[in-house]
Amino acid sequence: MDLTTPATNPKAPASETPAASEGGAATTPAFSPLYQQIKSLILRGLQAGEWKPGDLIPSELELAARFKVSQGTVRKAIDELSAENLLVRRQGKGTFVATHSEQQVQYRFLRLEPDAGSRATQVPADRRILDCRRLRAPSEIARMLGLRAGEPVFEVRRVLAFHGVPTILEDLWLPGTPFKGLSLEMLASHPGAMYALFESQFGVRMVRADEKLKAVSADGESAQIMKLTPGFPLLSVERIAYTYNDTPMEFRRGLYRTDHHHYHNELS
Repeated sequence: MDLTTPATNPKAPASETPAASEGGAATTPAFSPLYQQIKSLILRGLQAGEWKPGDLIPSELELAARFKVSQGTVRKAIDELSAENLLVRRQGKGTFVATHSEQQVQYRFLRLEPDAGSRATQVPADRRILDCRRLRAPSEIARMLGLRAGEPVFEVRRVLAFHGVPTILEDLWLPGTPFKGLSLEMLASHPGAMYALFESQFGVRMVRADEKLKAVSADGESAQIMKLTPGFPLLSVERIAYTYNDTPMEFRRGLYRTDHHHYHNELS
């Protein structure tokens, strides 16, 4: 893929950059700084799969020559992509496309921490897949995933346990077409994070998520699965995870046990 072909010309001053391509298709706004335009071009390469998760991207000097801008402009674009966890800098090695396979980002979206310790000291969760089935999307699930009601989706249920204690019960829904071939056996046999499986087997990388939290009580079914008494207080976490270009790729509902854990989020 040649990233210099889009209508936006990274060499042109921001004030001279066109706001739309032929036919009215929106591109980078005319007022965006030059480094933001370079960031958008790098992001297009990630979206198009030119550089896959775990890949080494070209050096700053190579990208500067490619886009005909200064190395400092490229560095600022990469700094932002790194801050957004889309790229990872490694001292003496270069810049790589972030991947959920890396230990330090496997639990990027999991904010549950033990009361005694932190996520860094938390032992890996034991995962048990309870179900994986293909069905027609109910209207609510279709709306969350940007689909039409009745389109195919996969529904997965799993339990995460820490030190043998069932702590998280999750139901998640995935659009059927990008995840064609997903099965209970595939999920159960994968040793790592689920998002790492999505990357390696389906080419889908989750890059950001929106969450809603609410206090609830365990109903009879969830209490039985989590080995609790009905009415036990739980934290309900609803998450929509997005791939590049803000495309929703997962809707997830989780019930979190918080008698020995807490939900920790850093705000900036």
